Amino acid sequence: MKSREIMALEEVLGYHFQRRELLEQALTHSSQARELDALGAASSAPPTPPAGDNEMLEFLGDAVLGLATSETLFQRFPSFQEGQLSKLRAHLVGQRHLLRVAERYEIGHYMRLGRGEEKSGGRNKSSLQVDALEAILAALYLDGGWTVARDFIVRVIVEPELANMNLDTNILPVMDFKSTLQETLQARGGPQPVYVLAKEEGPEHKKIFTVEVKLSGPELGEFVGRAQGATKKRAEQEAARQVLEYLAGPPGAS
Repeated sequence: MKSREIMALEEVLGYHFQRRELLEQALTHSSQARELDALGAASSAPPTPPAGDNEMLEFLGDAVLGLATSETLFQRFPSFQEGQLSKLRAHLVGQRHLLRVAERYEIGHYMRLGRGEEKSGGRNKSSLQVDALEAILAALYLDGGWTVARDFIVRVIVEPELANMNLDTNILPVMDFKSTLQETLQARGGPQPVYVLAKEEGPEHKKIFTVEVKLSGPELGEFVGRAQGATKKRAEQEAARQVLEYLAGPPGAS
């Protein structure tokens, strides 16, 4: 008998798993898996196989997401150049967009975390929510095959965002915020942006980077863009976006 939470998530996803354990593993963070292993080692019961977490599923899900997105863009925009398609794909598979999808489906609510991760607010951490979402994509692929995974990705991740972007046949919205910021400051005669790594935390395979970019000058005002990301590049892009929003605001806005 399926748990109520698993059944509820299946309803939200619009797919019922034949192998429930795949979805359970996709929702299991390594902190919970290690905690279960430790409890098993301390027990007098016969040894059990190590508990599975979602890290390997996340790896596979990332690849499935990339291929499904690339295929969709290739078919939808035959007039786009390779560079345009690459930028659009980077946006669609980027952490910022995937986090919005994960939050819309309340993935954080269903995640299985160890007690320490739970206490530290892991259920609301963007990186953990995105990791779980990508792991779910892998679970869909392993349980239902390519068509099920691709159709879900197109329906839930790709098409709604393309509709929001209201794309012209040959024009892309701004997605490379770093390049756009550099061009904007150059046009205004300001100094080029300098990105500073303010903080680096987390284990080697799950680092979170905090980056700052400072805007300064009599013509531009004083502003600091500060953002986090699973890579330095993602954090830099988000920090640059914040500065661009500031520059686009009314004079004197902070």
